[in-house]
This record gives sequence, C-alpha cells and structure tokens, in this order.
Amino acid sequence: MKRKIFSLLFVTGLLTMNSCKDALDYTPKGVLSSSDLTSPTAVEGLVTAAYAAIGNGDMIGPIYSNWVYGSVRSDDAYKGGGGTGDVGEIDAIEHYNLVTPSINAFVTRTWQNLFKSISRCNVALRAVNSLSEASYPNKKTRLAELRFLRAHSYFTMKLLYKNIPIFDENASAEEILKVSNSLSNEESWNKIAADFQFAIDNLPSSQPELGRANKVAAQAYLAKLRLYQAYEQNDTHQVVNINKTRLQEVVTLTQAVISSGKYSLSKDIADNFLAETENSSESIFAIQFTINDGTTSGRLNFEDGLNYPHGAPQYGCCGFHAPSQNLVNAHATDENGLPKFDTFNDSNIDLTTATVDPRLDHTVGIDGHPYKYDNTKPFSNSWVRDAGVYGNFHSMRAQQLASSSSYFKLGPFMGTAKNYDILRYDDILLMQAEAYIELGQQASALPLINLVRKRASESTGRLKKADGTFASKYLVKEYTTTGWTQAYARKALQWERRMEFATEGPRFFDLVRWGIAEPTLNAYINKEKTRRTFLNTAKFTAGRDEYLPIPQAEITFTNGLYKQNPGY
Repeated sequence: MKRKIFSLLFVTGLLTMNSCKDALDYTPKGVLSSSDLTSPTAVEGLVTAAYAAIGNGDMIGPIYSNWVYGSVRSDDAYKGGGGTGDVGEIDAIEHYNLVTPSINAFVTRTWQNLFKSISRCNVALRAVNSLSEASYPNKKTRLAELRFLRAHSYFTMKLLYKNIPIFDENASAEEILKVSNSLSNEESWNKIAADFQFAIDNLPSSQPELGRANKVAAQAYLAKLRLYQAYEQNDTHQVVNINKTRLQEVVTLTQAVISSGKYSLSKDIADNFLAETENSSESIFAIQFTINDGTTSGRLNFEDGLNYPHGAPQYGCCGFHAPSQNLVNAHATDENGLPKFDTFNDSNIDLTTATVDPRLDHTVGIDGHPYKYDNTKPFSNSWVRDAGVYGNFHSMRAQQLASSSSYFKLGPFMGTAKNYDILRYDDILLMQAEAYIELGQQASALPLINLVRKRASESTGRLKKADGTFASKYLVKEYTTTGWTQAYARKALQWERRMEFATEGPRFFDLVRWGIAEPTLNAYINKEKTRRTFLNTAKFTAGRDEYLPIPQAEITFTNGLYKQNPGY
C-alpha cells in the first residue's frame, strides 16, 4: 500500500541478544546476535522492531484492539460467536467471572505480549545509547520515539491491570526480577509520564515517515495520561478526588495539540474506519499495518479477526462482537435531536420510526442497512451466527469489506492492513471538554462537544441505500447554552464519548475513570438480561472488576513478589 517505517526493514520476527549455536551451527532468518547490533543500520532496525511490537498482539492476547477488554466488558457489546462456550474465556470476562485468574489465557497472554513490546523498546534503547551522536545523528529522536512507545505499552498495561511493575532499559535481568508491582498509583502514572515528557522535549513536530511518533502526538498522549491520573483512586479503585491541577495540565496539553494546526476532524466520521482514508488529518498516532509488502501475508491486524459476519458469503467467520441492545437504543434522539439520557433504554428502539444519531449506521450492522458503506450488499439477519443468544446486531467499525485492498483471509480468519488509531483528534476535543467541565468551566466545553456532534450530523454521505434513500431517520442537533450546567454538561460529555467511540474499546475504561462502572454496568446487566438470558449470572463487583487480575503465572514466576489485585 503506502511506504511506512515497517517497510524499511522487516524485523518483526525473532530477536535475541544471545548468539545461539547448535550442532549444525544454524542461524535462522530474522535472528540477530549481539554482534549484529552495533552499526547504525542495525540499531535502526531495532527501532523499527519496537514499532512493530506495539502491533504484535494476537486474537488470544490482544494489546491494541480492546473489543474484549473495553467493549464486551462494558455495556457496548456482547461476546457473540457460536454461543457462550465459543471462546468461553471471553464469556467469563463478559460475566466478570475471573476470580480464578489462572484459568484465563487472555489475561496472561496480553500481559506477556505487552511486556514483549516493552522489552523490544528497552533492547533498542540500550543499542541506541551505545552509539555516539556523531555516528548516529538520529540518536536523540530515536531515543524519544522509543520512550514514547514504551510509555504507550505501560499505559495500556496500567489501564488493564493497574498495579504493574515498571522498569527501564538500565535494569538487568536480575534487577527486573526484583521490581515489584507495588508502586502507588501516583508513582506509576508519573513514571510513565516521564517517558512521554522526554518524547515531548526531544521529538520534532513532524517526521519524514508515516507512523513515527512526533512531539504533538506525545503531547496528546501525555494529556490522556494526565486525564486518567486526575481521577484519583483508593486501593479498592474508587474515585476519591478529581485533581484540578492535573485537569489544567490536560487543558494545556490538548490546547498545544489543537493550536499546532496539524490535525483536524475529518469531514465524515467514516474516514476513521476505512483503509482508503487512513493517516488522515484526524489520526494523531496509529499502529501501521501493511499488505503486499513482500512478506507472505503482510503485516496485518488479526486481533479483530473473529469479528466478521458469520453467514455472509464473502466472510464466513466468526460472528463475534455483537453490539448490545442497550447501545443501539442509546442512538435514539428526541424531537430536538438530542439524546434521551434518562429514557433511552425503557423499551427497544423502533428503527422504522425513531430518529437516530447517524453514528448508529457507522457502528452497527442492521438488517437491510448498508454494511460498511456497501449498499449493494446490505446486512442480513442471515449473517448472524447465534441470534438466539446474542441478537441480530453486528459490529463493523473495525471490519473492512472483502473488496478492500487492505483485506486478507487466512484460513477461516480475517486480517486487514487498516491502521489502528491510538490517538485521534476527536478524542483530543472531548478530553479537553471533559477537563473544562470538571474544572467548572463547562461553557468552554460546549463548542468542543458541538464540533463533534456537528460532524456526526454531517456524516451521512456513505449511508444511503441502493435506491438513494436512508435506512434510518437521522436527527442530531448541537447543544445550546440553555440548561448547560456542570451536571448536564458532564452527562452530555459522557454520552458523546460513548457515541463517538462506540465498540472501539474506550467505554469500559471511561466508566472506571469516572468512578461509575459499578452502577452503570449493573443497571445495564439487570435490564439486558431480560432480553438476553445468557447474562443471568453476570454481576460487576466494585473494588475488584475495575481491573483484570495479575496473571497467576507471573506471581508464581516472581515467587510472590507481584501482589494480586484486590478481590481475586
């Protein structure tokens, strides 16, 4: 497709720092010995490998797609697939049934895959530091990129597990085994923030190659971290204070991103979900994937590979990640084009008569509606794998059409070369709006939220059926100053985040950050299990289920140095 940093040197295979000799003295392709890592060219390859590592998750150990940990674990979606026993570990996650952490390979493998990416960064950092700036003019920039990547992986781990060990490139193997996961919340946030700050101080505002982190991306990511840090939690994960100093940092950092002029909202939200329009003005930092790059099957995103319609002839597998009835109902709007905050879920929406937010048809596959903007093959209930358990809706933001040049089918599974956005401009606008609201400056948040709503209202160009009509009745209007109190603005902001990122994964982590996960998710379950009986045994337990358990294998490996999260 396009030239990205990953096409410069394909080093996503095995890396080892120790030369391995067997009786045949055989060196496999893709394996580097320590003697290979002293030249600037080789070190450049290690940096590329570190970039590759943040996209090296898999279906069972995802590290970037949060469809399991952030969407199914929230009120956005059901597991889907062929019944509750099909990949039953996700069913356990959906039911908040991880009291015995050793049984869930997802939790363990994600931890391991994230630490592999951190290890790649630390290996590369040591190699870069071994060179002089005279021999390696990019030294300062590459150090900053690597610390950005390392911070990204640590940030992801903290969202998932909260209590994590943090070490840098200077720690020896023996020292790493002595690093506990007992840092305070504030200490661990600040350690990760130090890497982002280093990136801000040492990265250029623009990079010559797609995919490399820049100064503005680092400012955006630090803003995201400070926003999470602002909601201070106690040892049982309850929000006990919202730190105004941190919120002001969020405002300052997001304003730097906005004022840079480098990024803006795309005209149509669909541009964020199509390979043909990736790396747009809205994408601040994305994991870059490729196809037709000289490798066997390309460098593809397979983490979402289970989530294609099962019965559709162009796909055939596997029907996971089914949007919830609650999420579909949430798209209803009133006669003023505003959300039905308090009544949206009283009954199931009638999609033939109700007015809705257009983002519904960018998010949910619905019988008779264009699927992924292809009006020649509208979604059909016959594509659903197990409607009796999970209903008839299907996700589609992360999916690509089989006709897309980014699409690749490997056996029964699908992969795509569509980039995975980590930071987008719409997120920056809503982060700043959230900070303003919690600072009591909700008037400043209003135009930011309305920018996102206005874009949503105008994102209908790709939603027409083959006959030129729309499958849904769209009505979204901007908020006015009337009644725009802090409490109302907070409700609007939280709603807007759900609509804007529905099924993309942030939902669960937003609820935990705001301190409303338990009431929101138990209310969702209590209503939803009257529609979907498979949820009868689901229950969210406050003080435990906000975070995943520390994998038991890791606790055992460190001889009990790592302490288990509360409640497990």
